[in-house]
Amino acid sequence: MLSEKNFNLSFIKLPIQLLVCTVTLFLCSTANAQSNKKDSLEYKFQRLESTNRFNPADTTHINLLVQLGKSYRYLDIDSVYSISKRVLEYSEAINYPYGKINGLRGMGSYYYEQGKRKEATPLYKKALQLAEESGDYVSEISILNVLAQNASFEGNYAEALNLNLKGIDIAKLVNEPAALSILNENIAGLYADQKDFKNALMFYDTVQKINRTLGDEIIDAETQSNMASLYKDAKDFKNAMFNINRSISTFEKHQIIDWLAYAYEVKGDIYLEQKKYKWALYWFDQSNMLFKHKIDDDRVKIQLMNGMAKVYLGLEVDSLSHKYALEGLKLSKQIKSIQGQIDCSETLYKLHKKEGYDSQALLYLESFKMLSDSLSKDKSKQSLSLLETKLQYEQEKKELIEANDLALAKQRNYIYFSVIILLILTIITFVIRRSENIQKKLNKELQEKSIAVAEREVELNEINSTKTKLFSIIGHDLRGPIGALQSLLKMFTDGEISKAEFLSFIPKLKADVENISFTLNNLLSWGQNQMNGVVTKPKRISLSYIVINNIQLLSEIAKSKSIKIINQLPDNPRIWADNNQIDIVVRNLLSNAIKFTPENGLITIDAKETEDFWEISIRDTGVGMSHEMQKKIFESSSNVTTYGTNNEKGTGLGLSLCKEMVLKNNGRIWVESVVRKGTTFYFTLPKAEKRYQKAS
Repeated sequence: MLSEKNFNLSFIKLPIQLLVCTVTLFLCSTANAQSNKKDSLEYKFQRLESTNRFNPADTTHINLLVQLGKSYRYLDIDSVYSISKRVLEYSEAINYPYGKINGLRGMGSYYYEQGKRKEATPLYKKALQLAEESGDYVSEISILNVLAQNASFEGNYAEALNLNLKGIDIAKLVNEPAALSILNENIAGLYADQKDFKNALMFYDTVQKINRTLGDEIIDAETQSNMASLYKDAKDFKNAMFNINRSISTFEKHQIIDWLAYAYEVKGDIYLEQKKYKWALYWFDQSNMLFKHKIDDDRVKIQLMNGMAKVYLGLEVDSLSHKYALEGLKLSKQIKSIQGQIDCSETLYKLHKKEGYDSQALLYLESFKMLSDSLSKDKSKQSLSLLETKLQYEQEKKELIEANDLALAKQRNYIYFSVIILLILTIITFVIRRSENIQKKLNKELQEKSIAVAEREVELNEINSTKTKLFSIIGHDLRGPIGALQSLLKMFTDGEISKAEFLSFIPKLKADVENISFTLNNLLSWGQNQMNGVVTKPKRISLSYIVINNIQLLSEIAKSKSIKIINQLPDNPRIWADNNQIDIVVRNLLSNAIKFTPENGLITIDAKETEDFWEISIRDTGVGMSHEMQKKIFESSSNVTTYGTNNEKGTGLGLSLCKEMVLKNNGRIWVESVVRKGTTFYFTLPKAEKRYQKAS
């Protein structure tokens, strides 16, 4: 056990005595106000139930139950659950959407406040779905706000940001300024958690503008409390104290107990950051006395417990420091607050290290370090940073539009005068330079026609070259198999070979026909590309769908060589490309891999995600190729006919076609190969943008 060091509390004795009297009177009045509201609703409902007028199928009675449940929010969370369950049962019986939504929300709040977010989230999401289906925008915004807070509490800042942005879109649609204030303040809080004070203050500026239109000093005081916490983290104690004092004054005036407890705790934190332990303790005690009167907000209470532990550590009252740190740690574990566990573990580590309990200090240090590392590795912070540029752009665009409108208003008086002067100058310039412009125009037209003639000449030369290549391919690679098929059919019809002999050639004929069909498809696609007959039409498509279809298409050929094809693509990657063109690329590369892989070989298809692209690879265990061959295979002028491991014939056209298709889709393609060990073809394609990603 830690021993309590000698510490004189006489400096705080008188303020504490005054505090006890003042806060007790204050709590009595505010508690009475809150309980009176709750008791009034409860009395109305009990009186209604005791008469014959109570009807669980009456939406008026269900709505009264909803209000009663909300009044218990910070007083008795168990009652919230039982009341919400009744609301849900009554509403499901008559299919009343508003009642079902609020019943699910209340039950979700019960689990949420106990830190059981896995149980709370499905209830919230089901309520959100009902709100969307019934067009209840107010409930939809409120549920999005709760889900965003839950995501933020778990450190999933990207999800929290997306939910807040979705809520903002709906709030703008239905003109809900109060909701806009809350949701923008949530985003400010996300940036504050990341210590990005610049962007946090930018959003708080938006919130304050909205609050001024609302004219509600309580909402404004809530924002001031949060801004005070932000300024405290930024070490701007002057602004922090200014904002927190204003908010405390408002909360005391209107007797807003839960926010007042939070404001007292923030004020204590401000003094704690400055190592003014006596005043920090004074305000922490005020906050703690409010929590003892049934304020049910465990997250703020964790901050309070750790704050008091730090104060007593600073005042060298180790036993009390140990007590509050343990209480905070226990509560953090109950509601699964990682940040709370980190803060309390750090305090306990410092406390045990100071007292010389090295083994216990080490345990808390390891816990603190492990939790800190897990939180710092959260990828949500990176996702949030990806949206920062877009959010900042929207804000700057708004400011520029406002500045531009102001500038236009100031300059409006000069416009007509400027137009007259400009008109006069234009007439004079036109008269002087008329002949010169005509001459320039003629020279320009002549130059453009000369360029057009030269370009047409180059184009005709390319078309002639293409035509020559096409006829060469047809004569070299198609005439042979077709001639063989023709000869075989003639021999059969002339009776030179028997039916059995003819049927024995069927597998070879089938392979030749499939090869001819594949070559013709490549030939037509390549010819259209060379003659500018193909237009690339990119769209959001599934890479998995294309790969799976081509594996199925070529599976029989692979099976004939006992080649195993392994699809290692991630879960349904989305690309932005032309579906038909990428289908041709995958088919050619997979067909080549099968062609140049010996029997019992292996082909692996994989994809790796980068910042803006998907990098796709098709790897085989085939014969490989030399460095000279690697340099030639993608050249459009190259016309190399190659043979596979089973003498499969190819035109050499497919790879140049693949290169053209990939380039048309803003990607690139390359090859890595080792002779007798295998070949890997790589190509990249742009990623399709994720939905709900834009911050506007």
